[in-house]
Amino acid sequence: MVQVRGQQRIGVMRRLPLLLMIWGIVSLSMWIPAVYALALDDHDTSRSFFYSGLLGVFAVSIIALAMSNRNPRRGTLGQLAVLLAAFTILPIFLAIPFHDALGTTSFLNAYFDMVSALTTTGADLFPDPARLSAPLHLWRALVGWMGGLLMWISAAAILAPLSLGGFEVTTRGQPGRPVSGVAQSERADPRGHLIRVSSTLTPVYAGLTGVIWILLLIAGEQGLTAVCHAMSVMATSGISPVGGLEGSTAGITGEAILFLFLFFALSRLTFSTDTATSGYSRLDKDPEFRIGLFIVLVVAAMLFIRVLAGTAELGIQIEIAQALHVAWGMVFTVMSFLTTAGFESANWNDAQQLSGLGTPGLILMGLALIGGGVATTAGGVKLLRVFALYLNGKREIDRLIYPSSVSGEGGGSRRIRSDGAFIAWIFLMMFALTLALFDLLLAAMGVGFEQAMVLSVAALSTTGPLIELATDVPIRLIDLSGAAKLTVCAAMVIGRLETLAIVALITPTLWRD
Repeated sequence: MVQVRGQQRIGVMRRLPLLLMIWGIVSLSMWIPAVYALALDDHDTSRSFFYSGLLGVFAVSIIALAMSNRNPRRGTLGQLAVLLAAFTILPIFLAIPFHDALGTTSFLNAYFDMVSALTTTGADLFPDPARLSAPLHLWRALVGWMGGLLMWISAAAILAPLSLGGFEVTTRGQPGRPVSGVAQSERADPRGHLIRVSSTLTPVYAGLTGVIWILLLIAGEQGLTAVCHAMSVMATSGISPVGGLEGSTAGITGEAILFLFLFFALSRLTFSTDTATSGYSRLDKDPEFRIGLFIVLVVAAMLFIRVLAGTAELGIQIEIAQALHVAWGMVFTVMSFLTTAGFESANWNDAQQLSGLGTPGLILMGLALIGGGVATTAGGVKLLRVFALYLNGKREIDRLIYPSSVSGEGGGSRRIRSDGAFIAWIFLMMFALTLALFDLLLAAMGVGFEQAMVLSVAALSTTGPLIELATDVPIRLIDLSGAAKLTVCAAMVIGRLETLAIVALITPTLWRD
């Protein structure tokens, strides 16, 4: 009997439009900060979230009842359109309780903040943590956490069958078109596949977040800060209720805990093998994981040498303990920006003060542009595409030296080196053109060139903390015009979905098929 009822509930869920299901979930999630605010005797904030969630549940129930006899349009491409709508339209509803509870900002600012959180960008419109109450900090981190979970699920259920999001490098199908085999069977029932993926990955995602939370509490972190940092690390959103790790009470132990769990943004093989992107099922053989570690170690070593050179010019002697703290700060910050989380180590500023050098903004921007692994919550170009371009360049150099040589690589590596490198190069060029376009748009709206570049890179790579760290003078997002804020919102959505997915959505031939 229980099994029959469970199958009936799944059948009802399959008939609901995907956007309606997401709307219902976020409506229920509003009651979490409502209960937390009630526990803090913040009744005004509690009412804002409770009634907003109640209104959302009521609207979803009415619409679901009206559409109960209709079968939703099938097709994975339609789900990709729903994903775009979720990142653009849903933040309007998410901003309602935030705007009402804060009461000292415009609705456009609240919408911008929710787009930033849902796309896991984490661009901080309110740099002073004291301006937001504890329930509002929890809501921002929770929205970012749900955005990360949405991308985890979408990667396997939506992007992989369509050969998008980095999967186009290894699959034989054209980007935006379902490939033969497993993806073809998923095309027949994409809604069922989405539900199966959700039921598999959600416990893993929530369980890992709970483990980080408990470990941070053991390390001496405050309750709200611990849960917000745990959710922000899993979603790589970089959202913090205390302005970053400098306000953390867990110290270097807390940073070490966050560092370990940032590895989940380097490769999907750290938590799942359902969409092995490179043909390797072992983590130590995964090219994404290996090239990610290589970049972290090499860049951190370069930054450490830079600090040593700066202190030598100033005639400052660094003790061994100081040197170890500086080295750790470099490794953590490089790892954080490569995975597009954007957390800055508490020892990062110590290194800058010792050396007398400014923030290496170009290096941080380059790390954010490279990004993390395919099918993770990280943004950027992605490590697998970088690996494909590396293989292609290595082979071309070999052919220059030995024109008659024959590659000894396997079939999978040959596929990545040839067709995969070609599509990776196309994506890189589209990414560069998109970056240039948003630079021009922001410059036309009165934003300076350097600020426009930093804003565009931060938005397209979903690394919001880059806005405060990449320049000597932090950019104040609150001072941007309304048109500039909406432009940055568009860049964050495009950066989250990637340009190939947007092209797939606007191609008429794909919709005719």
